[in-house]
Amino acid sequence: MGLTIGVDIGGTKIAAGVVDEEGNILSTHKVPTPGTPEGIVDAISSAVEGARAGHDIVGVGIGAAGYVNRQRSEVYFAPNIHWRNEPLKQKVEARVGLPVVVENDANAAAWGEYKFGAGKGHRNVICITLGTGLGGGIIIGNKLRRGHFGVAAEFGHIRMVPDGLLCGCGSQGCWEQYASGRALVRYAKQRANATPENAELLLSLGDGTPEGIEGKHISMAARQGDRVAVDSYRELARWVGAGLADLASLFDPSAFIVGGGLSDEGELVLGPIRKSYKRWLVGGNWRPVAEVLAAQLGNKAGLVGAADLAREPDPIM
Repeated sequence: MGLTIGVDIGGTKIAAGVVDEEGNILSTHKVPTPGTPEGIVDAISSAVEGARAGHDIVGVGIGAAGYVNRQRSEVYFAPNIHWRNEPLKQKVEARVGLPVVVENDANAAAWGEYKFGAGKGHRNVICITLGTGLGGGIIIGNKLRRGHFGVAAEFGHIRMVPDGLLCGCGSQGCWEQYASGRALVRYAKQRANATPENAELLLSLGDGTPEGIEGKHISMAARQGDRVAVDSYRELARWVGAGLADLASLFDPSAFIVGGGLSDEGELVLGPIRKSYKRWLVGGNWRPVAEVLAAQLGNKAGLVGAADLAREPDPIM
């Protein structure tokens, strides 16, 4: 179909990129993320116009953090932007004069990895993104599966612990409360407070108190063998692996792709996740075991995936 533009809506910036049919980004344009819903629509349009200069564009794909309808036109609900039944497709099309599709950002990232990254060669993959929260995407039979209403694969809000930790969604015990960047920092703070003698290096990287621990400190300390930092990653991996085992019982994929900021830690996090996954997988000693792969596209996955989905007349079932 030719060149399309993918849009990634971040907390501080909105990025638009021209992407070819092989997943290559030819040009990008970034603008600050405004503080109002209508301002964000204008900023998306501005980013698209900036990126499209000098290119013949056939469509736009927008990755939005929220529940998107099956028709890829409306955001039912976005937790970080006050969008409620927002007709985003209609508004952006009116501004840029191009066909627009709207996609959940985790689905867009999953599609990008499936088509152009770690999922190449697989027909059935499950993607999870481990960042501040936990997102995901389902590709079965080479198609992105979004459910009847379009809001499937909200893996982060599977209830792992009845009456567990309160989640920002309003429920309790959601998976992302135990398997995410926020959870990792919480584990480290709790352990450093309980046994500061095992966290000397970790504490020294911050302000010397458990409250001053940040994610980057945990990564640096774990790579140097800090006991609390290493144990915190193991606890995170225990919960991630247990969740993947449950997803394997539901979907039986050939591979899991782990993306998001935490996947940048490589084997520091992926090795323990594989071990936990095998530990909790029912019949794991006697059945084929899906690969657990690191995502390859990094923070480009959502933009590339959204652009490619703009070429698909209806890849969603």
